[in-house]
Amino acid sequence: MTALPLVAAKWVDFHCHLDLYPDHAQLISECERERIATLAVTTTPLAWARNKEMAEGSTHVRVALGLHPQLVAERENEIALFERLLPESRYVGEVGLDASPRFYKSLEAQERVFERVLRACAEQGDKVLTLHSVRAVSKLLQYLEKTRLPDRGRVVMHWFTGSVSEARRAIDMGCYFSVNSEMLRSPRLRSLIVGLPLDRILTETDGPFVQVDGVAVRPRSVAGTLTALAPLRGIEPEAMRVQVLRNLAIMLKQ
Repeated sequence: MTALPLVAAKWVDFHCHLDLYPDHAQLISECERERIATLAVTTTPLAWARNKEMAEGSTHVRVALGLHPQLVAERENEIALFERLLPESRYVGEVGLDASPRFYKSLEAQERVFERVLRACAEQGDKVLTLHSVRAVSKLLQYLEKTRLPDRGRVVMHWFTGSVSEARRAIDMGCYFSVNSEMLRSPRLRSLIVGLPLDRILTETDGPFVQVDGVAVRPRSVAGTLTALAPLRGIEPEAMRVQVLRNLAIMLKQ
């Protein structure tokens, strides 16, 4: 259960679906070459073993065990497999809640799954979670409070789109926030990001879902995200890059 190798890393992509690219193996090699500390999230427990196998020799890629809320309607029964595999993974994601119109009908099932995920992680301790919270931030935070997961692990709010008050509530729990290039295109989210503590910010791509001119971003695209993020915080890109690495090191207690 090794941590991400921050001494050698130059960049951080804390949320990327490497297995959804057609060149999965090449992307792992790219992360090695470019020294990108990358968290490869998975969408189902069934996908975890193959992802772990492919990244086995990687210095910079770690694989997270996930059960995506958008897939819970069809895969709720995989929570049992998730619980069996959890002792083998420090990293967990993508998990969470999605109350958008397309997935609202499965919200009760999502909540059942999410609570089991949090309780299992809290029981085992020292897990690092990347959480999906589309139109469900308040409810998701309630579950974090209920299970006391932030006291027993680390939480990263992936592509956070909640309100300023919800962000403050998450900050008070100790949560981190991973920022991608698409978030920086939104005036509202740029304003929210300006208000986040500098020491709670990480970078992510959420590739291949985030695209630029119809082309999926890749882990190395975090360099552009840092370039856009730095002036929002009034610092140089290099200082922002170093800060993100420092934040990850502190979060992982290295």
